[in-house]
Amino acid sequence: MGKIGVVGSINMDMTVKAERIPLKGETLKGEDLKYIPGGKGANQAVAMAKLKAEVEMFGCVGDDAAGESLVKNLKEMGVETKCIKKVAGVPTGLAMITVGENDNTIIVVAGANDHVDVDYVNEVKDSLLECEMVLLQHEIPQETVEYVIELCAANGVKAVLNPGPARPVKQEILEKVAYLTPNEHEAVILFGEGISFEDMMKKYPEKLVITQGSRGVSTCLDSGEVILVPARKAKVVDTTGAGDTLNGAFAVALTEGKSIRDALAFANVAAGLSTEKFGAQGGMPAYEEVKEAMGR
Repeated sequence: MGKIGVVGSINMDMTVKAERIPLKGETLKGEDLKYIPGGKGANQAVAMAKLKAEVEMFGCVGDDAAGESLVKNLKEMGVETKCIKKVAGVPTGLAMITVGENDNTIIVVAGANDHVDVDYVNEVKDSLLECEMVLLQHEIPQETVEYVIELCAANGVKAVLNPGPARPVKQEILEKVAYLTPNEHEAVILFGEGISFEDMMKKYPEKLVITQGSRGVSTCLDSGEVILVPARKAKVVDTTGAGDTLNGAFAVALTEGKSIRDALAFANVAAGLSTEKFGAQGGMPAYEEVKEAMGR
């Protein structure tokens, strides 16, 4: 199993719990304010490191206390951080998350994540191209995502694009990724309202994987059969980071040589386990936990 790279966001998540999500113009009493390491990129890197993969994180933090603690956290989780760049005079990325009624709302301030630009990618290119697979998300500039996907395609590295937060992606970029993992909302933004999920997946067999929350995850096999891998029943505490766990676990299983059906089954169990604890990275399961849950 080769090295997996992540080019993406590194954020500090400021999470507050409330009885429910506030309405417009409304003030609610919050409780349990926590500062938790986050960012889709860093979350996916940690999910994979916890599953015993060899992972390297590529991204930027500010030269502030948050940046320092986030890099330290990644190291402690077993992620290689030598290529993470500190950008002077820019704050580390921040996400403000309100959790209520088993759901959440999120506001993201990009900060140093906007400095994950093409110049930065060129600086770290040698390490990046040592990876067998590279994961990307949409919390860094669009042109960087496109550049990395083209770079990977030209060098025989498999790129996995998790297109969240939702924004359109050019057709030629969609063609060049090895795997595309939107949720239902993101899939509509990518392919439009006028096409069913089934038809989308049939157009990109064993490449387009659509996550559907509590229903599970779907793809179309090369045989033309559309499959739904049902979600594992979980005692949900916090869904933050479940999608990141799914993406990370899916990538780990693929680099282990599993079929797409088996990789999705593994990823689904990992994602289900991650919702049973609070916080994105804190709830991510270890390899043994996933194996044991699958055995049940």
